[in-house]
Order: sequence, then C-alpha cells, then structure tokens
Amino acid sequence: MKIDRLLRITIYLLNHGKTSSAVLADYFEVSQRTIMRDMDALCLAGIPVCSTTGVDGGYEIMEHLRCKAKWQDS
Repeated sequence: MKIDRLLRITIYLLNHGKTSSAVLADYFEVSQRTIMRDMDALCLAGIPVCSTTGVDGGYEIMEHLRCKAKWQDS
C-alpha cells in the first residue's frame, strides 16, 4: 500500500540520513521511478525532503527540520 510505503520511507530517511534512490528502491522492493514519485508525494504532503545529485547524492529530510528523536523502523 502506497501510504504505508511513504511512511516507511520517511522513517527510513529520518533514521539513515541521505540515501540514494537505488538503495531505497532495493530496500522497499520497488523501481527507482516509484521512489521518485513517492518523493514527489512526500513533498506535496509537506515532508521536507530534499535531493542532491552526483556521486554522493540522494534523498534526505532537510537537516534543520529533522526531529531529534529516532523512529523505529520495522
């Protein structure tokens, strides 16, 4: 279910920091294109996701807006 995956992606990014779309796609067993669509959906929902390109690129929750607490990823 998409809403479940969106929540799990948010928790994953909060716990792991910057992560490439390839790693996210592998972890959640979806395509990289699905991850890109999910990131768009998270942004539309008001989750402060940013992306960077290049060798060390990936998606992350904007650092100054992150909570201090860690979320449990099941």
